[in-house]
Amino acid sequence: MGEIRLRQLVIAAEKLDVADALAEVLGLGEAFPDPGVAEFGLVNRVYAIGDQFLEVVVPTALTAPAARFLARGGDGGYMAIFQTDDLAVARARVDALKIRRVWNIDLPDISASHLHPGDIGAAIVSIDEARPAASWRWGGPGWETRASAGKLTGAVITSDVPDRLAAHWGAALGVEANGGKLQLADAVLEFRQGTEERLAAFRVSVPDTGAAIARAKALGLEVSGNEVRIGGVDIVFG
Repeated sequence: MGEIRLRQLVIAAEKLDVADALAEVLGLGEAFPDPGVAEFGLVNRVYAIGDQFLEVVVPTALTAPAARFLARGGDGGYMAIFQTDDLAVARARVDALKIRRVWNIDLPDISASHLHPGDIGAAIVSIDEARPAASWRWGGPGWETRASAGKLTGAVITSDVPDRLAAHWGAALGVEANGGKLQLADAVLEFRQGTEERLAAFRVSVPDTGAAIARAKALGLEVSGNEVRIGGVDIVFG
C-alpha cells in the first residue's frame, strides 16, 4: 500500500476577502487564481505553503455545489485533497465501498477523483496522483517560487459519530483508524465529537506563530490561544 499525503485544504467562502485574510495572517506568497474552477461555478485563490496548498473558493453561480454548501452553514472547510501514488487502486477501493466518484480527470501530469460528500461525509474528498509526485498542477505554474515557509500538519473533522467517520475515511483512503485519528505520511486527521459533520479546523505550522497571531488580532479576527478563526475554519498553529 502506498503512502497517503495531505496535499491541499480548501475553504468555501462568500467573499474572496477570506483569501486575503488567510494570506495576511499566515504570511503566504502570491496567489494563483485557477481559471479551471469556472467549470464548478467558482473563482478561487490557491496559495503554496511548503509543497502543500491552501485554497479559498467563492461561488459565482447559485447552482454551484459550493453555493449550496454556503447556504447550509456559511463559510467553512469545504474540501480536503490527498495524494496517492496509485490512484487506480484508490478508485477501486472507493468503488468497492460504494462511495460515488462525482468528478474524475486523467491528464498527463495528474489524475484525480472527487468523492461525493454525502457518501464520504463532512467534506468533499479528492484523491489525486501527481506525476512526478513532487509536482502539483492545481498550484499553478511556478508555484515553487511563490511558496511560503510552513506546513499543513493535519485537520480536524467533527461528527456526532467521530469514530465511525474516522473508520469510513480510513477505509476510503486506505489508512487504518486508531483512536479516532488517521496517521498519514505527513499529517494527522483527527475526528472529534461535534453537533455538525464538518471539516472544522486546519492545523498549520508557520515559522513565527506569535507574529501570525498578532496579525490576526490586528485584522480583528477571532483569536483563542493558538487558534485563529478565518472563513469559518479554526486555523490551529503547531
